Amino acid sequence: MTTLANRRVFLSASVPLPSRNPAYFNTADVVAIRDAVRALTIVVIEAKVQLVFGGHPAISPMIRLQIAQAGLPVGDKVVMFQSKFFKRAFPDDNDAFERVILTDAIDDDMEKSLAHMRDAMLSGPFLCGIFIGGMEGVEDEYNQLQKAQPTLPVFPVASTGAAAANIYQSNPAFQKSHPELQAEVSYINLMRSIIKPISS
Repeated sequence: MTTLANRRVFLSASVPLPSRNPAYFNTADVVAIRDAVRALTIVVIEAKVQLVFGGHPAISPMIRLQIAQAGLPVGDKVVMFQSKFFKRAFPDDNDAFERVILTDAIDDDMEKSLAHMRDAMLSGPFLCGIFIGGMEGVEDEYNQLQKAQPTLPVFPVASTGAAAANIYQSNPAFQKSHPELQAEVSYINLMRSIIKPISS
């Protein structure tokens, strides 16, 4: 029996901060990041797939807003992982998600807690991974997913800049086989072109 649990799409995304590594912030296109995340959310709601992502203070509200605008029951279609390490700072947006999976804090240590959350979040099968904008964490999640599932289709959306552009530009295979990840700025069309073939 096919369920959403084995038709999962992994999203790794964030909006770079000026106080962090300027190499990410200087190339990021914040509007493109927002539009790409919202487009992916729309396509996931349309399709028979499940979106899995780690809660982020900039990304979670974008997804929540798109869910609210859709006016449709989302149920298990969107699953957010969050570490209890950040429990005191959980945004109100968390309450909008029907499926939130909390992972334990480890030794009151942020890096250990994030690693534990990522291990849980990235376990099990995925149909693909999509990478949008981001900083070090997006590159870390890309590397971890590639190590765990080296044959998994992955799509770094280079037009959003930052970590996604770094991933795309570091691999000539992406540039040869998926130029649309750099060139296509109609994100709803881009996300449908990614999701439709793997969800039919």
